[in-house]
Amino acid sequence: MRGSEANPKPRSAEQRPTQRQPWRRLARRIRVPLGFLIAALYLFELGRRAPRPAAIAWSLALVLPGLLLRGYASGYVKKDRELTTAGPYAHTRNPLYLGSMLMAAGFAVALLSWLVAAVLACGFAFVYIPVIGDEERFLRSEFPGFVAYCRAVPRLIPRLTQAHFPDEASAGAGEGADPVAAPSGFSLALYLQHREYNAAIGTVLLYLSLLFLRPALATIGLWAR
Repeated sequence: MRGSEANPKPRSAEQRPTQRQPWRRLARRIRVPLGFLIAALYLFELGRRAPRPAAIAWSLALVLPGLLLRGYASGYVKKDRELTTAGPYAHTRNPLYLGSMLMAAGFAVALLSWLVAAVLACGFAFVYIPVIGDEERFLRSEFPGFVAYCRAVPRLIPRLTQAHFPDEASAGAGEGADPVAAPSGFSLALYLQHREYNAAIGTVLLYLSLLFLRPALATIGLWAR
């Protein structure tokens, strides 16, 4: 019966084991100052030299796939509630992180800045590698199907073909959880719930700054052409 001791309700994120909490707290503390550092470095590099139109155009080959991948993945993932194995999660276990890395690499290309690339790489290594390991320990403890999922789907670099899981309906349920419905397609409601549109807004603003910030400031005398 639902809610009985023999089959308790799924635990909320707050009630579940705190295996991820130390790195999650640290990552949250680091992300904001790291974001300000990268923004300051971005403006510094933008001030040193004007972006080249060809570099900006080439950067789109990384930024747009990364943005689309993040948006696509956000329409599938149900954090802490199900083991998501459909959509992009049938190709890589961390499509959101992979999308972020592609976007970051793209903006480093747009600026042609090895300094920005190095800081971004160090930031991702320091924050995301431990966080991914932390999350995987949590998922392994909560979802019996996670071990089989790991055997079929790479951690980051995507496989070309889609992995299939014959028992997807039951593999996604954690211990004591109600059966999980077979995965459906992309959900716009989930995309909006995760506010992934903020990534698109930020991308547009960054490209506008690449194209127009220097000329605009130079026009009002705050920046030498």
